[in-house]
Amino acid sequence: MKGAAPAAIYSIDTSSLMDWHGRFYPTDVFPSLAERVHDLVTASRLFAAEQVREEVDVVGTTGLREWVAAQKRFVVPNATVLTAALSIKDRFTGLLDPKATYEEADAYVIALAQQHNGIVITQETAAAEKRNPKRTHYIPDVCRELGIPCISFLGLARREGWAF
Repeated sequence: MKGAAPAAIYSIDTSSLMDWHGRFYPTDVFPSLAERVHDLVTASRLFAAEQVREEVDVVGTTGLREWVAAQKRFVVPNATVLTAALSIKDRFTGLLDPKATYEEADAYVIALAQQHNGIVITQETAAAEKRNPKRTHYIPDVCRELGIPCISFLGLARREGWAF
């Protein structure tokens, strides 16, 4: 009998955190889901780049901001992935939203997964799936070109075998 495959490492995007915590799976309705997410963080399998935390601080709900702040092993400093994130930004200039008023987390999310041979969790869809894309690349596009697995939050639940 072969050994079990190593547990996956995940890098989560702001969009997935917001969809999980506030939009579709709020913790007051899905407390056991919150426990599963916390278990991934505690097991050092789910991470967010510091840039994601900064986005959550700007656009997240109070509950999400508090949850992120309480997760001591969750946020990875930007400096850890800075070189890789800058390389991604340089290579995929269409990843940047020209109208963004702050530095976006997308390249950091991808770089974090890339450094850990991990999987990106995002709610974004590829440019080809959008009616009028505002840019040429979104997280799934870059992940595809770099060979990094990319799934949604629901995909995470399915991949982990969670059932409620």
